[in-house]
Amino acid sequence: MTTGSACVEASHLPDYRPRLPVAALKAIGRPVFRSQEARDYACLLDLDPDVVSWQSVTYPLTDIGDCRDRHYVDLEVRTVTQCIMVEVCSGNADAPSWLHDTLDACGYRYQMVRSSELNSVRVANARDLIRYAKREAALGDRLRVLSALDEMGTLTLAECLTTVREGRAMETIASLILRGHIEVELDESLLAPDTVVRRCAK
Repeated sequence: MTTGSACVEASHLPDYRPRLPVAALKAIGRPVFRSQEARDYACLLDLDPDVVSWQSVTYPLTDIGDCRDRHYVDLEVRTVTQCIMVEVCSGNADAPSWLHDTLDACGYRYQMVRSSELNSVRVANARDLIRYAKREAALGDRLRVLSALDEMGTLTLAECLTTVREGRAMETIASLILRGHIEVELDESLLAPDTVVRRCAK
């Protein structure tokens, strides 16, 4: 947030740095993070169909009424309906009372995400998939996978891998998941050979 009356001052901190996985799907700019928890949450954002983009926030937000009061968040998230400043917290700390009004004045909503409340299975699956964010499925492979799903209704992840001919199997299937061509259940268990794959609703 670099505009508006929030009296924001740029201040890049030494503890903001890239964290694994390095790849990202919807990031704007260079993704750097204060914590691994923030990085993990960004992986979930890449899998959220409502999220248009996200970017790291490495400057302090400052109280409109008193520029000496500063607070750091982690991510600026743009969805199809709103802009959100997200703070990923590993403890029980609360945001300062002025933060909501400051962000509201600049057209943002504040959201605190407590890492203890995240679904650890979904986080693990998201981290595994995001490793392949820069990969693209070959057209022929995409058509083969989608045709097989149209014919069978569902396939296992192992069966989908065997349909890939032109590219690397896991990279291809992960790319199709990340780009919304096919879907798998991410919340209940870790991705496995018997994970059910479906074509995404048109």
